Amino acid sequence: MTLFRGLSAFPLTPTDAKGHVDTEALARFLERIQRAGADSIGLLGSTGGYAYLTREERKRAVQAAVECIGGKTPLVVGVGALRTDEAQALARDAKSAGADGLLLAPMSYVPLNEDEVFQHFVAVAEAGELPLCIYNNPSTTRFTFSDALIARLSEVSNIVAVKMPLAANEDYTGELARLRSMTPDTFTIGYSGDWGAADALLAGCDTWYSVAAGLLAVPALALTRAAQSGDAAESTRLNRAFEPLWTLFKHYGSFRVMFVIAEYLGLAHVEPPRPILPLPDNAGDDIRQALEKLERAEHTACQCNC
Repeated sequence: MTLFRGLSAFPLTPTDAKGHVDTEALARFLERIQRAGADSIGLLGSTGGYAYLTREERKRAVQAAVECIGGKTPLVVGVGALRTDEAQALARDAKSAGADGLLLAPMSYVPLNEDEVFQHFVAVAEAGELPLCIYNNPSTTRFTFSDALIARLSEVSNIVAVKMPLAANEDYTGELARLRSMTPDTFTIGYSGDWGAADALLAGCDTWYSVAAGLLAVPALALTRAAQSGDAAESTRLNRAFEPLWTLFKHYGSFRVMFVIAEYLGLAHVEPPRPILPLPDNAGDDIRQALEKLERAEHTACQCNC
């Protein structure tokens, strides 16, 4: 399964105050990712604010993305919803629109148990009829997938990958070995949490599911390729250039920071969906400085490689 490998870039979904998707701005984000050469695009992930959009707007976003990308970059679409039947409908919508794969998180209001999550995933995977990635995102969903549940789901038809949070104690090597011993050889294991991506990739994970790559795909791809090739020195250098941004991600939340980056880059003037508030003006100065450091690192890399 090549769909869930390499760098998967997760863009914002720009909307107006009423939650209507700005398809022109979305196209600018997607074209930027495509030009950079990311391995896939993760539409309507957490960075894409899927939980704040109606089914109709999510459908419009997928249709606009398929039209924009034109099959040149694989498209993975988030289909998380509180109700199983709604998630099934979203999965069918994504397939009908031309998506290549699905991403599913166990959204809930009443906390879910493992059997409930298992049955939810089986139902959505069956309805979507596309390769599906488990989204293990406990910081948002308050549900943590056990190794045993991941292994159980990896045997379900169409469920072919998992998107993991950063490993406890940064033990990526141990976690990867443990999960790979419990899942099929074709099952891929990747990580989100951008500040741990370099270590996870160097440890041999299959995928970096990246927030930053949604707008900064060029340096994110350079980091990915360096780590994939085992170049620890270059990976460390590039990750060091990202460090000020990682600090801001951890402090403010990456979702909020990405809206400021979109404006800084001149790609869109959009605000996060309420009740999420825009960051204060002084945060913009810190984000600008972080991006300038990253730009200097990119320039240095170009001088060395050109």
